[in-house]
Amino acid sequence: MAIDFQQDILSPVATDFAAMDQFINEGISSKVALVMSVSKHVVEAGGKRMRPIMCLLAAQACGETDLTRTQKLAAVIEMLHTATLVHDDVVDESNLRRGRPTANATWNNQTAVLVGDFLIARSFDLLVDLNHMPLLKEFSTGTCEIAEGEVLQLQAQHQPETTEEIYLDIIYGKTSRLFQLATEGAAMLAGKPEYRTALKKYAGHFGNAFQIIDDILDYTSDKETLGKNIGDDLMEGKPTLPLITALKNTHGEAHQMIYKSIATGGLDDLDQVIQVVQNSGALDYCRKRAHEETQAAIDALELLPNTQARQALFNLAHLALNRIQ
Repeated sequence: MAIDFQQDILSPVATDFAAMDQFINEGISSKVALVMSVSKHVVEAGGKRMRPIMCLLAAQACGETDLTRTQKLAAVIEMLHTATLVHDDVVDESNLRRGRPTANATWNNQTAVLVGDFLIARSFDLLVDLNHMPLLKEFSTGTCEIAEGEVLQLQAQHQPETTEEIYLDIIYGKTSRLFQLATEGAAMLAGKPEYRTALKKYAGHFGNAFQIIDDILDYTSDKETLGKNIGDDLMEGKPTLPLITALKNTHGEAHQMIYKSIATGGLDDLDQVIQVVQNSGALDYCRKRAHEETQAAIDALELLPNTQARQALFNLAHLALNRIQ
């Protein structure tokens, strides 16, 4: 069945989602004009805002009816996410994100790094307002793990020996951890500790599936759909799951080519590498893994009461998976 984002995912929390925007706008206000304009640029370049939506839906799925405090938490999530993207783009020297010029391309690296710092600091500023010590602790630890995931990814760059296990460690920090903070944080704030584990599991597996799907799209999509340049990960010598698997599945010349493309980066053999990856069965394996992770996410939701919000979380996992069908 076709899942409609507005109807099947956003609608249970549409009014809270709109109210959250207000908190984000307050969050990015600054007496330094440049901080404000850069923050505005990056926040507005936001995508579907899946993480804050997931946060609001998780609160509802826990039985929370007044989501005022959760709106603030969702704003914190979105601002943290935006900060990591700004820093990512500097590290990766990207000029495009979601089809728009990045902050580092529009201004410069120094400005982007410092505004990223501001957004992280500001999100904790908002988080403190919720006056919930265990939540603050969870977010502090989680934010450290997100930073560690980024460093782990940097360390794995140009390393053809990277295993699937290391890849999963990287994407746990890089992608899944923030999804977990969104859902687990909502359960903590709603005072429903009994749903914490289920929601954390859902978000963790969802994040894994989401990243694996993103990595598949790098080989099957085009610049317009992707919103960034095809082969960006390849150029940076990032060992993503399609490459790790292709390396395992190939011999001889094809193996050498994949090995070299991870070790040196660059786009000299882009077309051939894409061809080898597509012929090696690596993408089929990655699709299978994405399906498994999505299934694990959906299974975790079984513990929650059957509500419209739970169904929306279920739909969200399917919608993410539909990108590679």
